[in-house]
Amino acid sequence: MSVNIPASLDAYGCVELAVVERSGFIESRHLGAAVVTAPDGSVLDSFGDVDALVFPRSSLKPFQATTVLRAGVELDEEQTVLATASHSGSAEHVRVVEGLLARYGLTEDELRCPRDWPFDSAASALAKYSGEKRRVTMNCSGKHAAFLATCVVKGWARGDYLDPLHPLQRDIRSTIEEFTGEAVSHVGTDGCGAPLFALSLSALARGIGLVARGDEPATQALVGAVATHPWAIAGIGHPNTVLIEQTGLFVKGGAEGVLVVGAPDGTAVALKVLDGSARAVHAVAIELLARAGILERSDAPRFTELTTEPILGGGERVGVVRVAF
Repeated sequence: MSVNIPASLDAYGCVELAVVERSGFIESRHLGAAVVTAPDGSVLDSFGDVDALVFPRSSLKPFQATTVLRAGVELDEEQTVLATASHSGSAEHVRVVEGLLARYGLTEDELRCPRDWPFDSAASALAKYSGEKRRVTMNCSGKHAAFLATCVVKGWARGDYLDPLHPLQRDIRSTIEEFTGEAVSHVGTDGCGAPLFALSLSALARGIGLVARGDEPATQALVGAVATHPWAIAGIGHPNTVLIEQTGLFVKGGAEGVLVVGAPDGTAVALKVLDGSARAVHAVAIELLARAGILERSDAPRFTELTTEPILGGGERVGVVRVAF
């Protein structure tokens, strides 16, 4: 029996979002699509086909965390951030995840995310010295711990909490459709094993804008916790963490070149680089936010410098990642 899979964003629906200049020569070009939505969800600015479907990857975590908080799971601020984090597996991240598990009588073995090395360099060196990959150091372990806590609070089975038909995943899907105003038409599997829901970029931005606005206790708690503990959402020095620290905006990256940013008034950005590269995503988002008046134009170069990798030659800066529109 054939399965009709909806079309995803393709090259025909993309524009040149950014280029890499080296020694005055354009070396690489990043194609993709990007959108800015207003507080009412209407499109303010767009590039490429923003109604084509993409997998938002970890940019879905704010909706997943909102579902957890709506379910009555009680978390402290750091634990709340870890529920929406793609963390580096540092000792501090592990401390928070283990605390969340202990709070609900859970163990690391109950996590269904895969075992992985930490991204944090110090933690990774220590982990590789001991020769042990762990579930708790996987970058989605906070989300999975929050999933399990929800099952405890609601009295749901824990062993199959990643099944798309599990009550938790049904509730998450419902939250996504509520916030984005778009019905989910395709379900996949994320890198951590959780169900992954395809969305258009315009719907994704619209939903993130509602999260960032904090109109209800769950989203208010989530956005407030991220603003207070930005280190926890990624890691010290990570571009997402740095952009939150510098701007106070709600920022969440996803694998394969996805980034979302939400402002307190509900204005939001969502973008996808077609080939999955994350090199230019922050530069593009910052330019879109400046165009929308969310960031001061004079601040944009500094924010881009802090969140975008330099183009080096012989250890010296010889180029730049430049937004193309």
